[in-house]
Parts: sequence; structure tokens; C-alpha cells
Amino acid sequence: MRLLIAEDDPDLRQVLTELLEQSGYEIDGCANGHAALDAFVGHHYDLGIVDLGLPGMSGMELVRALRARGNTLPILIVTARDALNDRVSGLDAGADDYLIKPFDLPELQARVRALLRRHGTLEGSELRIGPLQMRMGEPRITLGETTVDMPAGEFALLEALALRVGHVVSRARIAAKLTRGVEPPSDTAIEICVHRLRRRLEPHGLKVRTLRGFGYVLESVPDA
Repeated sequence: MRLLIAEDDPDLRQVLTELLEQSGYEIDGCANGHAALDAFVGHHYDLGIVDLGLPGMSGMELVRALRARGNTLPILIVTARDALNDRVSGLDAGADDYLIKPFDLPELQARVRALLRRHGTLEGSELRIGPLQMRMGEPRITLGETTVDMPAGEFALLEALALRVGHVVSRARIAAKLTRGVEPPSDTAIEICVHRLRRRLEPHGLKVRTLRGFGYVLESVPDA
């Protein structure tokens, strides 16, 4: 799981990074809102931890900007503002949870686990989409009565699409999921992976649809 911490206090950002890395997460950090927005848009993350008092672009503006782009990434707001209207405004802006500073570190860990579980992104979480059954992080799926061991690239693509079934997944997000090492996959490599997954799923009533200029969406095709 890859998380982004948008926090301008370097000491707190470091403490949170070390804590969450010890829990097995991969952590990136940003010190201002504009850098965080660029990171969220350009890379794949499973959860964002956002301070409301970010310089340049506030945490509230950052969350609104993400939601305006159709980004459904789970967001946990952390802030020293404890007024009710601040909490309501943050949730109305599109945040998924709200944690008041100062907080106990075990509570932060629990909130992160709960959000990842709620959004189906924890390792081992089971997803069912029509005839498809799969567990996150386990490249073996069931299609109807057939069990299939998936190649790594196809399974990474399927995870990205299945977590957002019925919604568009951007090419950038897919590229991030398929990246092995430093260099992202080429457009041709992505198209080949999509083609192979599409060929595997379509006989079972699942369709990977291409939306030119936007990305891909996994859909369950109703029985004729």
C-alpha cells in the first residue's frame, strides 16, 4: 500500500512516515498543497493523509480539487482545528475521515486501516464482481467455476480496475500500477496488457471499456 502525507510540519511528517513505514506502508511526503495535488494526480496512491493548514493550497482546497477531477482516493484529514463547522466543511469537501491534533499514533494507524478496508484496498480483501472472485495481492482469481493464475501485469491492471468498478481509471493510475522498477510502461505495453485482460474476461460477461483521453472502466455486462 502506498500513502501520501501532505503535512508542512517536517517533524510531524517524519514521525508519521516512520510510524506508517513500520506498519508496512510505502510513504511519500509533500510540504504544500500544490505539490500534493501534482503527486496525487501523477501517481497511484491508496490513501492520502492531508493537513488542512497546508501553504499555497489549503488541505480543503486540495480535497475539493481532487474530487472535482473525479479522484475517489480515500482522504484522512488531520488538523488542529476542532470546531464542528471545520469538521463538517472538511467532510462536505470530500474527505472520508477527520482526526484532530494532537492524536495518539495508534488511533491514526487504526483510522488508516479502517479507510483502506472500507475502500477495499487492504491486502487479502476479497472482491466479487459478477462471476469474478479475487483477493487483493493474491494473483489467483476465480471466473465462474474456473480458477486462473494471473500474470503479474494483468493482475495489477485487474486490481486497479476492480477497485473502481464502473468508474474510469486513468491511464496514469494504470501506468503506476504496472510500473516495475524506475521506468513506467509504454503506451503499447499498457494496450497489450488491456487487450489480454479483455480477452480473458469477456467470455465471462465482464468488459474492459476504453474511454479515449480518459482511461479504462471495468463493467459487468448484463445477461442478454
